[in-house]
Amino acid sequence: MTTTLDTPTPVRRPSRWRVLGWQLLGLALLLALWWLVTDVLRLYPPYVFPSPRAVGTEISYGLWGTGPQDGKLLAGIGNSLRRVLVGYAIAVLLGGVVGLLMGAWRPLRDTLGAYLTGIQSVPSIAFVPFAILFFGLNERAVLFVVILEGFIPVALAVSGALMNVPPALRIAGRTLGARGLDLTTGVLLPSAVPSILTGLRTAWSFAWRALVGAELLVSASASLGAQLEIGRNTANIALVIATILTIGVIGGVFDALLRVLETRVRRDYGLEVPQ
Repeated sequence: MTTTLDTPTPVRRPSRWRVLGWQLLGLALLLALWWLVTDVLRLYPPYVFPSPRAVGTEISYGLWGTGPQDGKLLAGIGNSLRRVLVGYAIAVLLGGVVGLLMGAWRPLRDTLGAYLTGIQSVPSIAFVPFAILFFGLNERAVLFVVILEGFIPVALAVSGALMNVPPALRIAGRTLGARGLDLTTGVLLPSAVPSILTGLRTAWSFAWRALVGAELLVSASASLGAQLEIGRNTANIALVIATILTIGVIGGVFDALLRVLETRVRRDYGLEVPQ
């Protein structure tokens, strides 16, 4: 009996320019629908659902306006970015060390890893009251929540990535005399870099969302969370939507940068074919 093996057909991914084109087309359609509902059909009053032009005006005032209340959106972006970058850097450092130890020592992974997985399921907003009572209504409370939300995904990603390294590499490292932490840092960690980068991207998403939630409740001065609170207190829904869009754009830009780095590393490791 003879068998025939079919040659697998390579999967062709759409080019990045084509994907970008479809994304821009979707954005244009969404804006057109928004304009149709608000400016043309006027299905809702402006104080309930403002038009794209009203939201754009709030963004322009917040970024480069000259009035006494203008420019606060730009200041909020600066302060929020500073807080999240500081918190994210600390979270990556702490999470990397803890994840490394969990990957090298199984009892720590079986105990601490289970606790971290449980804590990760708790929404970040639930930690804000604890942070306020412990640190007070100040920036340290915001940083605590950001670090906590970023630390756990990094620790679990590093630990999980080390566990998923092919056994052949582990055996080869031991054959060459590497043991314990030397085996982890010298053999397993370099092999786990692509998976760790995926965890770093997830940690960024967690930290960014935690930042906005904490700023909203702590009422941190000159922040994106404070802009949301100002919009709510003044019934300025255009400002609320403008701030939400700003949060989404900034989060998306940083996620895209991390995705580019992840793709570049995966190609260097031969895990992804260049398009």
